[in-house]
Amino acid sequence: QVHLVESGGGLVQAGGSPRLSCLVSGSIDSSYDMGWYRQAPGKQRELVGTITGTSNTNYADSVQGRFTISRDGAKNTVYLQMNSLKPEDTAVYYCNAVRVIFGIRHHSWGQGTQVTVSS
Repeated sequence: QVHLVESGGGLVQAGGSPRLSCLVSGSIDSSYDMGWYRQAPGKQRELVGTITGTSNTNYADSVQGRFTISRDGAKNTVYLQMNSLKPEDTAVYYCNAVRVIFGIRHHSWGQGTQVTVSS
């Protein structure tokens, strides 16, 4: 497992463009798929988007075209660029790392960072 630490959250006005970072202890080589999830108050955790070890990305419909995930192996960091934020994007955002070993998916999670969007 790897240790993940998110940063970059806070209070943002609607329409803002913050960037979240996920610093990974250890190396995130191409064997790791990375993802961002979020959990709003009273709701289940949901997928925001993922990036594979070869940098293929996939996004939830609700953020498609507004959010971008990228990874920098040299810095052991994964980013979530959020644009055109809406109040409904308010949530705790979590970084996730997945590695498949002998067919078993091993997950690691960060502690989360709060993003609050004011209208």
